[in-house]
Amino acid sequence: MTSATPNERNALIVRGGWDGHQPVETTNSMIPFLEGNGFTVRIEESPAVYTDADYLATVDLILQINTMASITKDEFAGLQTAVVNGTGMGGWHGGIADSYRDNADYLHMIGGQFAHHAGKHPAERTGEQSDNYIPYTVHITELGRSHPITRGIDDFDLVTEQYWVLSDEYNDVLATTTQAVRPWDAWNRPVTAPAIWTRQWGKGRVFVSAPGHRLEVLENPNVRTIVERGLLWAAR
Repeated sequence: MTSATPNERNALIVRGGWDGHQPVETTNSMIPFLEGNGFTVRIEESPAVYTDADYLATVDLILQINTMASITKDEFAGLQTAVVNGTGMGGWHGGIADSYRDNADYLHMIGGQFAHHAGKHPAERTGEQSDNYIPYTVHITELGRSHPITRGIDDFDLVTEQYWVLSDEYNDVLATTTQAVRPWDAWNRPVTAPAIWTRQWGKGRVFVSAPGHRLEVLENPNVRTIVERGLLWAAR
């Protein structure tokens, strides 16, 4: 890693967890964008780096894509301290919204936790990831229409995992998605959940995009624009 000049900022990528979310491929695709916007990028394959307080104090943006992993008490304490002190944090899909299921304080800071993604009709399922790829619409909220992350973007359609997210009212929700009711589902009325949101945590900004299951979703022009803007918005 080269030292940052005074005109540069530091971005830390923490990636890993379930390989089905392509943590390496998706984060690699974002590195040229970050470098092109003046970030010196460091990559770590586990949250152990969060215990390095001296280094984290120099980090302006954490991009975390680490699904269904674990984090120690000391690692989370270091991460939370950095965000509270002004380090921005962003990510997409399970890499940020389904990272550390056993740490309630992490869920509190991020503001949303993956709970479910609805599947196709049982008769159409083959045991592949695509069993959970369904068509749905991402609806930009009134706040989203004026927010710098989503301004100028209209509602758009995707065919991928539709995240049902457990969240709270402290989030600034920029886009939502509504899970329909199908005859084989357990729920009996439509459920609207945040799809894109931000959260202020201490002095730090948090950005989350629920869409981003794999590289092809991240390369959707609307998703890509939102994620790029979201990372720049979150950065210190």
